[in-house]
Amino acid sequence: MPLPSHLLPALVLFLAGSSGWAWVPNHCRSPGQAVCNFVCDCRDCSDEAQCGYHGASPTLGAPFACDFEQDPCGWRDISTSGYSWLRDRAGAALEGPGPHSDHTLGTDLGWYMAVGTHRGKEASTAALRSPTLREAASSCKLRLWYHAASGDVAELRVELIHGAETLTLWQSTGPWGPGWQELAVTTGRIRGDFRVTFSATRNATHRGAVALDDLEFWDCGLPTPQANCPLGHHHCQNKVCVEPQQLCDGEDNCGDLSDENPLTCGRHIATDFETGLGPWNRSEGWSWNHRAGGPERPSWPRRDHSRNSAQGSFLVSVAEPGTPAILSSPEFQASGTSNCSLVFYQYLRGSEAGCLQLFLQTLGPSAPRAPVLLRRRRGELGTAWVRDRVDIQSAHPFQILLAGQTGPGGVVGLDDLILSDHCRPVSEVSTLQPLPPGPRAPAPQPLPPSSRLQDSCKQGHLACGDLCVPPEQLCDFEEQCAGGEDEQACGTTDFESPEAGGWEDASVGRLQWRRVSAQESQGSSAAAAGHFLSLQRAWGQLGAEARVLTPLLGPSGPSCELHLAYYLQSQPREVSCNFERDTCSWYPGHLSDTHWRWVESRGPDHDHTTGQGHFVLLDPTDPLAWGHSAHLLSRPQVPAAPMECLSFWYHLHGPQIGTLRLAMRREGEETHLWSRSGTQGNRWHEAWATLSHQPGSHAQYQLLFEGLRDGYHGTMALDDVAVRPGPCWAPNYCSFEDSDCGFSPGGQGLWRRQANASGHAAWGPPTDHTTETAQGHYMVVDTSPDALPRGQTASLTSKEHRPLAQPACLTFWYHGSLRSPGTLRVYLEERGKHQVLSLSAHGGLAWRLGSVDVQAERAWRVVFEAVAAGVAHSYVALDDLLLQDGPCPQPGSCDFESGLCGWSHLAWPGLGGYSWDWGGGATPSRYPQPPVDHTVGTEAGHFAFFETGVLGPGGRAAWLRSEPLPATPASCLRFWYHMGFPEHFYKGELKVLLHSAQGQLAVWGAGGHRRHQWLEAQVEVASAKEFQIVFEATLGGQPALGPIALDDVEYLAGQHCQQPAPSPGNTAAPGSLPAVVGSALLLLMLLVLLGLGGRRWLQKRGSCPFQSNTEVTAPGFDNILFNADGVTLPASVTSDP
Repeated sequence: MPLPSHLLPALVLFLAGSSGWAWVPNHCRSPGQAVCNFVCDCRDCSDEAQCGYHGASPTLGAPFACDFEQDPCGWRDISTSGYSWLRDRAGAALEGPGPHSDHTLGTDLGWYMAVGTHRGKEASTAALRSPTLREAASSCKLRLWYHAASGDVAELRVELIHGAETLTLWQSTGPWGPGWQELAVTTGRIRGDFRVTFSATRNATHRGAVALDDLEFWDCGLPTPQANCPLGHHHCQNKVCVEPQQLCDGEDNCGDLSDENPLTCGRHIATDFETGLGPWNRSEGWSWNHRAGGPERPSWPRRDHSRNSAQGSFLVSVAEPGTPAILSSPEFQASGTSNCSLVFYQYLRGSEAGCLQLFLQTLGPSAPRAPVLLRRRRGELGTAWVRDRVDIQSAHPFQILLAGQTGPGGVVGLDDLILSDHCRPVSEVSTLQPLPPGPRAPAPQPLPPSSRLQDSCKQGHLACGDLCVPPEQLCDFEEQCAGGEDEQACGTTDFESPEAGGWEDASVGRLQWRRVSAQESQGSSAAAAGHFLSLQRAWGQLGAEARVLTPLLGPSGPSCELHLAYYLQSQPREVSCNFERDTCSWYPGHLSDTHWRWVESRGPDHDHTTGQGHFVLLDPTDPLAWGHSAHLLSRPQVPAAPMECLSFWYHLHGPQIGTLRLAMRREGEETHLWSRSGTQGNRWHEAWATLSHQPGSHAQYQLLFEGLRDGYHGTMALDDVAVRPGPCWAPNYCSFEDSDCGFSPGGQGLWRRQANASGHAAWGPPTDHTTETAQGHYMVVDTSPDALPRGQTASLTSKEHRPLAQPACLTFWYHGSLRSPGTLRVYLEERGKHQVLSLSAHGGLAWRLGSVDVQAERAWRVVFEAVAAGVAHSYVALDDLLLQDGPCPQPGSCDFESGLCGWSHLAWPGLGGYSWDWGGGATPSRYPQPPVDHTVGTEAGHFAFFETGVLGPGGRAAWLRSEPLPATPASCLRFWYHMGFPEHFYKGELKVLLHSAQGQLAVWGAGGHRRHQWLEAQVEVASAKEFQIVFEATLGGQPALGPIALDDVEYLAGQHCQQPAPSPGNTAAPGSLPAVVGSALLLLMLLVLLGLGGRRWLQKRGSCPFQSNTEVTAPGFDNILFNADGVTLPASVTSDP
């Protein structure tokens, strides 16, 4: 059964995700209704692609724009000669009259549309036409940048083709300045289909080089239907909401004209000048223009406002200053309690001396005879009809007077004068005579000296005493007149005078600048006396920007300065942000071509707040960037407390991700607060940092997130940033790279944070554990007798940790000097202090892992205590503290449900800089991975994995390394692995290596084609020295997208492996030692026989194709891979430590 038509809008509204998107999931309206109408009817905005612009930016209020960097956005050359448009860039032509850089990027690598030089004798026009566009709102504005040096082109023109009519939106014959010039034109309300054309005309004397870049359509879409309107708003017939002042204003704000229908506006008195002047009377100076466009004046309106057509009519004046043209209304009764409102549309172009003034002339015996100025507009408004409104409340009968005047070449226009239903004409007035000159005719109001005319001087000159000051010497910062009259009203003012220093509002939108008194201003903290310039609501319809201008000034010297006092009443934008509406106070830095972007959850990229919202993302491949760093900065902030806590959620994912760093800038200094390097798994992590300020200081600070990439494989993201007064809890992770994380040394303060970058540290390990370089930081204490006598202790206490909702594991890495450093004890402080671990710090070159299980229902601290052994040149060091949910695993074991446990995925030098990652099947990933884990067998489980598709030239392998394990005569390593490659000729390889001071031994390997299956493996492990287990992922065949994954790694110290039950697939399980040795001997004998046979065959042939110069290998582990069914000699197995 078809859906009733009256229910369709409600259904669409019900299914729409938000008021800004009128969309139905997996369905968009037909192209004829939805395509290229400046409204994203489809969720992905695909209906607005290739429409002369690309789809809407996620930033609120952003335009539909095209920068020509990817394609022409649907713009097409329709020229009929060799003089034509094409997409070009400056780098393609090293010489020539065109631009040397584009406008978007400002470099010779950026793209734009251009017409090249054409040396023909005939006149030629190059025309660039947009695709078909639909339904432009009354506020629609086209903004673009063009490049046309003087002498290169005869004429530039922007036209709009609507039906059978071609409207000229802008036309210029120059002169044009150097470089890129901005142009903004309004389209007016366009119903149905239309196209925009940008054309350049050349002749025999002009070369014709023109360029066009960065086209933007602002505020062009019609409002979308809403189920309910805000209180006081009007609900249109098409379910659109409009503000009450938009009713009966002469514009189609609803989109279906229901806000202008006779039922609502029948009692208004509207004059559109299509058939005459209506009730208005004009004096000399006003002309009733029956058709737009005047060849005698380039500044003449090209269209009216009522019909937005060149065939429409309007009132126009070219009256000169001193003799204004007057338009008078009929006489109206006293307004009483209701205001009489006049809406009108004005046009001022061609002269800065253009001026339109609106006066109130009260009538009657007791009424004042002098007109009262209610509104004044002066200067240049461009090619647009600008709306204004005046509300009149008078105790006497009155008339409204409109006075227009302009300078040479200028035009003043009026159209669509609309009087509200509370404007009641005086019934006794039977006929309306033209307004005679006399007391009712308003004298021109005082204008700045630059526009005062004196009979004794030429037009435009200022008379002061015996001098006539020419216009070029007015407001030039040098007094010509003895009284300084030529420098009055030239911008210098305290706004106490009504002239306001010559400042004039030039706004055409919903905001304006107005001189107000402190008493009438609401919410101002200024004194009750005096005046100032204030931002107020306005009646204009073209955008929201408010502008206020001085008279024409200058010239000026190089040290000219402008001083002003300003007050911002709105609340400052906060650092705290969930990025759902916008980026709050955060903005990207522009010192690199790598940028943070505000994005919406899509595919594998999801936010933290809701999983379907917005966040900020750093992806160096979208678009491809060359810069190694990208900044995300907050706007300057004032401290709210001496200590503040900044918390945030971050996401670091990918085999080549790099480092995310947080810093604070204050008074020219930058303090590092936090950093994290390498992939942290495909999930969001919380972090926090304490912001410390000087007590009582109001010095502003700025926060900076810096992303430092190592390559192109990986992304960084931020979400849910928050600031609260007071210090933070102790962090869950501390690498000591940026600070001491709030740890405080007790007693003599012997613990200290240091690095060994110089190589001359008095004590401490040569490298840290975090970066495994001399530049890395750690905490260290000198336990030599000179610093700490035998048996004495040095403590290091953390900040308070927040209470734990479940048991957790605290892991840390410690390092002891070669000579006995003493004992390291670990205490927990909750209700009291109790010891949880005691370690006799082993000497050596390796960092070792320690762990303690923690349960705390209250705030708690951890205390590390070093006990000296009385040995010279001894020390104890700490690094990389990590608090994770769940119990601590056994050494060398991990089920990967909470992380990588003690396994290190730091990229190993010489292997290409790639890292193993951590994730689960439930989280979408841009890298292939198993759909389920082995531990729980569902997508909710987790595992370690590596994507071999990133390997290529320079990328050999990636290592996952265990903590150092003690020497063992026999132990068992048991694990589950998963390999997924699309075809048999793709070959990923997984190897198990034993790494120790003796060298490197390959003890197991598996490769080949595996799909959708977890396989078990067991490896016998034996080592006479302390060692590490290394899982090496590499690619043995052609590069391919395929994951190698690990789960449920279990190291059984001192136990032999048990033969597992047979499992499906090609399970690589080790055989018994005799079988392995026997297989190896058989294979070696076969190789020897083959070698001898080959040598004799070559000797018989009398030639040898090559000679072998094999070097003798040093004693150590043999590089042999043992499989269950024989021995494999690898092509290459690294032996670098």
